[in-house]
Amino acid sequence: MNGRMGVAGSRSAANARPSRQINVILRSNDSAGAATTSAPFEPIKTIPNSGPWLEWQRELDKMVGLDSVKELVFEIYALLQIAQMRGEAGLHSEAHVYHMIFKGNPGTGKTTVARLLAKLFQGMGLLSKGHLIEVERADLVGEYIGHTAQKTRDLVKKALGGVLFIDEAYSLARGGEKDFGKEAIDTLVKAMEDYKNQFVLILAGYTVEIDFFLMTNPGLPSRFPIQMEFPDYTLDQLIQIAVGMAKERDYTLLPQSLVKLRQLIVQEKGESPFHFSNARFVRNALERAIRNQAVRLLSQYPEGSPGRQELMSLRPEDLRAAAPSTAAASAAAFAGPSIL
Repeated sequence: MNGRMGVAGSRSAANARPSRQINVILRSNDSAGAATTSAPFEPIKTIPNSGPWLEWQRELDKMVGLDSVKELVFEIYALLQIAQMRGEAGLHSEAHVYHMIFKGNPGTGKTTVARLLAKLFQGMGLLSKGHLIEVERADLVGEYIGHTAQKTRDLVKKALGGVLFIDEAYSLARGGEKDFGKEAIDTLVKAMEDYKNQFVLILAGYTVEIDFFLMTNPGLPSRFPIQMEFPDYTLDQLIQIAVGMAKERDYTLLPQSLVKLRQLIVQEKGESPFHFSNARFVRNALERAIRNQAVRLLSQYPEGSPGRQELMSLRPEDLRAAAPSTAAASAAAFAGPSIL
């Protein structure tokens, strides 16, 4: 399963063990003549159904899929909870490092989980504020020598007591040795030492790019003991997300509309398999449908007001693919500026 925390212990050995079984060994020289049994130990994950965890469980339940991520969030919670209990019992409790790497495509819930973790850390007493500062390369990298270090230090200070979330973190290393992005990396590494346990740093981005970024910076992987993998949503999960988004806005997707949305998702994934934005695509499609519905209803009811059901219903004709110009602009923005 993806996304394992170093502090929680390796799972690979446990997974390699045989399933639970009873071995009966007959011993002829046993005075009691009794059979002895032995059963390999298997750790059992028990998620409590009461207590403080329920608050975070309810937040996680709102998120579709991401089972491995949710499991790892619980491991972090359990570690913090037990550390508190050890402290209350007068036992030594070593401070752990909670800096993280989030890997995955756009729209897979990375920012949402980062925001939830910030609140969790605040609630468990690890962080004083529990806020999230979300930045990218442009927020960190300056235009002249010394400017980058100052911008980065300012953002770190702003994130103290909370989480600093850097999206597409690997872009800091794309410019080579002379690029100011390297200065930002060095400043962040120093801040992790200077403000130890005062903030949590999360680096996020595409899996391949993040892995390459860590490989080219040998000192970084050991500073980020927690890595979470955010898989793409399945088609059914994306439909479930769309239904939930519509419900939050007091809209209803008709059965025929769900069929149309499925077609749009399959079409988009087929045309842009590497650039598909998962839940972000669904959200954009839903917002377009709401705009199209508004235009349709004004045309149908120029002198009156639609009924409640009409105001809530999103019909198949409301769901349309993005205009070619919009799609092209999005692809251009994703690819970045052209080099002539």
